[in-house]
Amino acid sequence: MSDFKLNVRNINDIHVVDIKGYLDAHTAPDLESAFSKLLDDKKFKIVVNCKNLNYISSAGLGVFMMFIEEVRKNSGDIKLSNLTPKVYNVFDLLGFPLLYDITQEETDAVKKFGA
Repeated sequence: MSDFKLNVRNINDIHVVDIKGYLDAHTAPDLESAFSKLLDDKKFKIVVNCKNLNYISSAGLGVFMMFIEEVRKNSGDIKLSNLTPKVYNVFDLLGFPLLYDITQEETDAVKKFGA
């Protein structure tokens, strides 16, 4: 069984989702649920801190793609931060840096929301 944990924090009305472990087909529904709850609560400024993310599969990447359009339609964004080189390479191979704002540090991503 894959090990995956997430935690949602609030910084100046920006919601930071800390993800940890393996984001794959078994654990992607956990992230999907977290994003669904944020959108249901009209929270559209989201930073995903990937500092402790060890692995991401296509199912995990699909969760990000699933929500970005609705988030941006509501004047928000999903920004990614603290990707390890290994995880960044997966995002990069699929062109995510062209679609998503990716920062080295969480504080930089939060600042880009104007906080």
